[in-house]
Amino acid sequence: MTITKKVIFVAKDENIEELKALLITMVDASRAEKGCLLYNIYQMKEKPTTFVVVETWENDEALDGHKHSAHYLHYKSNFEPFTADKYSDELVSLV
Repeated sequence: MTITKKVIFVAKDENIEELKALLITMVDASRAEKGCLLYNIYQMKEKPTTFVVVETWENDEALDGHKHSAHYLHYKSNFEPFTADKYSDELVSLV
């Protein structure tokens, strides 16, 4: 069963560009991973401090592999100083 997550990051006002740059480093590397079906990052037009990551993984094994990748570990150890808030939700497809 596929897993789709929406992750919201709210950058500190003074760290929008730093957080954006860090998140962008995740895109190509994540898309190249086995089991990645979708990996997109968006910045909200009306709230430029807010970024939305939407990712879909083939299964739990693929998502777990992602969480152990070098680029994920780099992001995980560097995002907090730039981030005012972060939360995520798992999404369920209706069709």
